[in-house]
Amino acid sequence: MPSSMPSLVPSSFRGLPPVVWTIFAGTIVNRLGYLVTPFLVFFLASRGVAGAETSYVLGALGAGNLLGPAVGGILADRIGRRPTMLIGLVGASAAQGALFLAPGVWTMAAAAMLISAAGSTVSPAAYALLADAVDSERRRRAYALFGWGVNIGTAVAGILGGYLAAQGYWLLFAVDAGSMLVYALVVAVRLPEPRGTKPARNGQKDGIGYGVVLRDRLARLLLPLFGVQLFVYSLTEVALPLAIHDSGLSPAVYGAMAAVNAVLVVALQPFVTAWLSRFPQLAVQGAGSTLIALGVALTGLADGIAGYAVSVVVWSLGEVVVAGIAAGVVANLAPAHARGRYQGAFSWTWGVARFAALTLGVATYTTLGPSVLWWTALVAGTATSLATVALTARVNARAAHELAA
Repeated sequence: MPSSMPSLVPSSFRGLPPVVWTIFAGTIVNRLGYLVTPFLVFFLASRGVAGAETSYVLGALGAGNLLGPAVGGILADRIGRRPTMLIGLVGASAAQGALFLAPGVWTMAAAAMLISAAGSTVSPAAYALLADAVDSERRRRAYALFGWGVNIGTAVAGILGGYLAAQGYWLLFAVDAGSMLVYALVVAVRLPEPRGTKPARNGQKDGIGYGVVLRDRLARLLLPLFGVQLFVYSLTEVALPLAIHDSGLSPAVYGAMAAVNAVLVVALQPFVTAWLSRFPQLAVQGAGSTLIALGVALTGLADGIAGYAVSVVVWSLGEVVVAGIAAGVVANLAPAHARGRYQGAFSWTWGVARFAALTLGVATYTTLGPSVLWWTALVAGTATSLATVALTARVNARAAHELAA
């Protein structure tokens, strides 16, 4: 970064290498183009796709998010971080055009799956590249900066998307595809492929698959705990709009709640990350996840705009607290030659959590009742937070061992 800039950078992010800032900038550009997915239902309706046919396209979009991270993690370790990111970005850009031009429901579903599958191969490679670029002490800050970039880009995209959709859906697809190609250009020109990240040749006992992760007992314990916490957080995207709708409030209220979340995260995250860096990571993760669970549960008590605003503020504060921790912990568990696959497993956990929120979460809300979902979120979020904190000694011992090695 230029020498004139340090005073403008939040203290929590100072001292991070240029690679981290390049990924941060590219992520903002990429997320500025995150426009098609939020308006996909409206686009499908404009093409005469409605009812059960819509669910086929949305289901394919969700399925791609389960496939992409698994492939991306393997490719990141097998062919490199940079090539994997380029494949994902260019592939997703091409799929945007295919979806816009698709003549029928099944071709739309295939294009939607390709968009999410190709797009989600990027995260494991980017996460692994961040882990390659910084030591274990700075990884949480690097991942928090990455998340900050996602939120900045998404917040602006939310405003931009509504305007562009009113002018014509083709603009959404053009900006989406264009932003991915710009990010791909940044990756090709500005990001070096790190050395020493290919699998060692001494027997190749880890192979090229996810056996290296599955044999890691600590990873097997942590990833499901993180998965439940991510499921609870994903309810903010899935169940909150249902609750607002059932309260008789307009979609504009949900838009306002999304804006409250975006403003809080963008404004507070750098400073909260700096302040909390003195505390044990898993203790902070547990506290933040409990806040998220409490905020989600408070949705069940809301009966108006003020009540929903309170719940959003609570879980947004939790989101700010946990920023970067889970990805950093997973990165610290991974051997250097398997960082892509560990991050692929973490990104896949994210995909499963969101898919579960879309399916199990909605089913619980509509069949068993909203109160069952809110109580489940509170209990599950709190229980997994306590279980995560209980693993602190084992995670610290693992980190000390790796440091000594």
